[in-house]
Amino acid sequence: MQNLPLKLTKSIDIRKQQNAIRKLGPKKDLIDFSSNDYLGFSDLKQIYFTAEKILTDFNLLKNGATGSRLLSGNHRLFSPAEDFITKFHSTESALIFNSGYDANVGFFSSVPQRGDLIFYDELAHASIRDGISMSRAKAYKFKHNDIADLCGHVERNRNINKESEIYIVTESVFSMDGDIPDLETLAEFAEKQHCFLVIDEAHATGIFGSDGAGLVQELGIQDKVFARIITFGKAMGCHGAAILGSTTLKEYLINFARSFIYTTALPPHSVATILASYQYLKDKPEIAEVNPEHVEVPEIKKLKQNIEFFKSEIVANKLQSFFIESNSAIQSCIIPGNEKVKNAAVLLESEGYYVKPILSPTVPKGKERLRFCLHSFNSHEEISGVIKILVKLAN
Repeated sequence: MQNLPLKLTKSIDIRKQQNAIRKLGPKKDLIDFSSNDYLGFSDLKQIYFTAEKILTDFNLLKNGATGSRLLSGNHRLFSPAEDFITKFHSTESALIFNSGYDANVGFFSSVPQRGDLIFYDELAHASIRDGISMSRAKAYKFKHNDIADLCGHVERNRNINKESEIYIVTESVFSMDGDIPDLETLAEFAEKQHCFLVIDEAHATGIFGSDGAGLVQELGIQDKVFARIITFGKAMGCHGAAILGSTTLKEYLINFARSFIYTTALPPHSVATILASYQYLKDKPEIAEVNPEHVEVPEIKKLKQNIEFFKSEIVANKLQSFFIESNSAIQSCIIPGNEKVKNAAVLLESEGYYVKPILSPTVPKGKERLRFCLHSFNSHEEISGVIKILVKLAN
């Protein structure tokens, strides 16, 4: 076997010197404050058995899709799943991709054209940045959640490039800070300036809005948003993603999004699980009330209660200065320095808590953190316990 090229070896050595080397390891059987399974849907047997029934009803007891959706892989579960998602999210159309990464890369590499302009939040997810880097449009980042800074960028560039289409890109819940931009003001600005607003709802889908439809729908701004990217690997507890938008956008993506065209489609059991998760959110099958339309999904209700309890424990233990303000399931405790934050995570692990340290360069140097992901299944005792250990670390 040939040795690794010298340049690659040096890159690995630098990561090791920075104490930032990544390694794969087995899933740890600890109290979970790390996974994106916010509602516990990945372990919910009811969704598993519903998906199994869907496969049986559609006579799709197959292991694979057999090809891309444009060849042999567009099995008959895609259409009902996309129709259900379309109605659930109050949009014209939905197109399922294999992952959130594939969706963002496919969208941003194909939709903005040469001569167009993309303005994206400086903390946008890596998948958005990678898609933008493949685009032929010019791209500029604006300061995090700073609409005034965005305004300045748009106005300056519009005066220079009067014919350019402008795309504004943000997330409804940011994956590392857990904070939320002023989406209503952003939507109004985009509409006034005739810009195309694109919002990644990965960490809002399944949590915010009616039945977990997302922040865009909770705020009622879906008609002002050009495209939404939703993912199923977080609160939905399964795998895949979808781009929501107009029927013409869907048609365009089918024809030009390379990450959609040139990949084997999701297998039937993946699409069945997506559909089963959505049906669970919509039907709330475990609730006996007469009118489930006015009842909150129990897992969403419990998650919101846990978020409030976690935040109250932060205040009660005077840890506010360590945490980034967030009303989402992502609560980040800043502990500067890769070595220091890794040691903090090791201490938590020794006490039975699984909390991931987020190192630079994933986050800026000096902004290393413990990233707490809260879940519907975390108990108040578990939350209080992990906060007490943080108090010790802070002192």
